[in-house]
Amino acid sequence: MNVEIPRLAVPADLSQVQAIVAASYEKYVTRMDSAPAPMHRDYVDAIDRELIWVVGEPIDGLISLTQSEGALLIENVAVHPSVQGSGLGRRLMEFAESVAMTRGLHRLALYTNEAMTENVLIYGHLGFTEVDRRTEDGYRRIYMEKRLDGSG
Repeated sequence: MNVEIPRLAVPADLSQVQAIVAASYEKYVTRMDSAPAPMHRDYVDAIDRELIWVVGEPIDGLISLTQSEGALLIENVAVHPSVQGSGLGRRLMEFAESVAMTRGLHRLALYTNEAMTENVLIYGHLGFTEVDRRTEDGYRRIYMEKRLDGSG
């Protein structure tokens, strides 16, 4: 796998984007009452709105970013299981930080499902702190954020 800068996904990437999401979230299906929310997302719309960045050819990983309430919201980060542990997820998160700073934003935000306990640990290791827990759309979510300006 080459170290490369993520590029915006284009409509021709749709099937690969959907395959990466399905493969990366499959392990959580048995832990939850229903399939993880990213498995239900409309990726045609997300690609059309230029919210999805991808890495690799074929695609190995993706990140979905949107601006929300003065922060850059990481809606989804997904890495194919065959390359998990390679540092790609960390590089995608670093890319999100650079996008936020370029846009003059000093906070990253994300949420994950309570059942995805390893993600909570990973995000904590990357400097995110929990700011809320609530149930939305039937999913028990943990909301986390990371300040990029050095403040708490």
